Amino acid sequence: MTRAFTFPGQGSQVVGMGRELAESRPVAARVFEEVNDALGQDLRSVMFDGPQEELTLTHNAQPALMAVSIAVMRVLEEDFGVKLQDAAAYVAGHSLGEYSALTAAGALSLSDAAKLLRLRGEAMQRAVPVGEGAMAAILGLEMEAVEEVVKEAAQGDICTAANDNANGQIVISGHKAAVERAIPIAKEKGAMKGVLLPVSAPFHCALMQPAAEEMKAALAETTINAPAVPVIANVTAAPESDPVKIRDLLVEQVTGRVRWRESVLKMGELGVDTLVEAGAGKVLTGMVRRIDKSISGISLQTAEEIEAFAASLKN
Repeated sequence: MTRAFTFPGQGSQVVGMGRELAESRPVAARVFEEVNDALGQDLRSVMFDGPQEELTLTHNAQPALMAVSIAVMRVLEEDFGVKLQDAAAYVAGHSLGEYSALTAAGALSLSDAAKLLRLRGEAMQRAVPVGEGAMAAILGLEMEAVEEVVKEAAQGDICTAANDNANGQIVISGHKAAVERAIPIAKEKGAMKGVLLPVSAPFHCALMQPAAEEMKAALAETTINAPAVPVIANVTAAPESDPVKIRDLLVEQVTGRVRWRESVLKMGELGVDTLVEAGAGKVLTGMVRRIDKSISGISLQTAEEIEAFAASLKN
C-alpha cells in the first residue's frame, strides 16, 4: 500500500473543529496554543466556540484549518510514533491546505505557516474591493467545456477556471459580472448547475495579483526546508521537493489554478492507492471517489480515528 496525506482547504471549517482532539490529546492542545501565540489572537476559542461567521472570515479560516490538520499529524507522530515519511510517499493540500502539507512535511514551521496564512487571508481580501469579484461552481461540465464558457463570458473582464476539483466539479473566478454571465452560458453548454459561491473574494485568478505580490515578499523572508516527502503542488500537479521552487509555486498558487483533479490522478500514476485526509471535514475524501475509483480515501479527524489508523499500520 502506498499512501499520500492530503489536507483540506477553505470551506471545510466548522465551529467545534479540533475541540475533541485538544481535550483528549495534550499534544493537539499545544498546537492550538502555538498558533495562538504566533498570531497574538485566541483563534482557538473562535474555532471551538464560534461564531461561525467569524471562523469563516478568510484570515481566520486559513490558519484555523491548518492548525487542525497539524494537530492530527502531531498526535499521529508523537502519541502513536507514526512518522510522516514512514507512512506516506507524498503530501498534497487543496489551496491553503498546501501550507498544511508543507508544515506536516517539515518544510515550514507551524508558527511561520500560521503567520503566512493570516497574511494570505488578509491580502486576498485586500486585493479586490468587496462586490467586484465572484466565484461560481459549475457542475456537470468537463474542463474543456468550462474553458470555452469562461472565454465567452469574459468580454474584456477576468473570468477563469480557478479550481479543477473533480470530474464535472469546477469552480470559476473573476469579475462578478463575467462570472454571472458564465452561469447561463454553462447551462447552454450542458452544465447541470451553475451557482454563485458565498465567498468574500475571487480566489485563484489574476485579480489576486496584489495578494501574490504580498505573499512573494513574505515568503522571501521565510525559511523553507526540503519536505520529508515531495509535495504535489497545486499549480503544476507534480511532485516538488526543492525549497526554492516550492517558494515560487506558493506565490504562483495565489493567482493560479488549483489542479486538484490532476493532482489526484498524478498520485495514482505515481503508485498511490490510498489518500489520507488529515483535518477538518471529509471534502477531499469525497472527491477521491469521483476522480479515481482505484484510490481509496480515509479521513482522520478524531482521536479514535487516528488511533485506529495507527493500529492499521502495524497489521
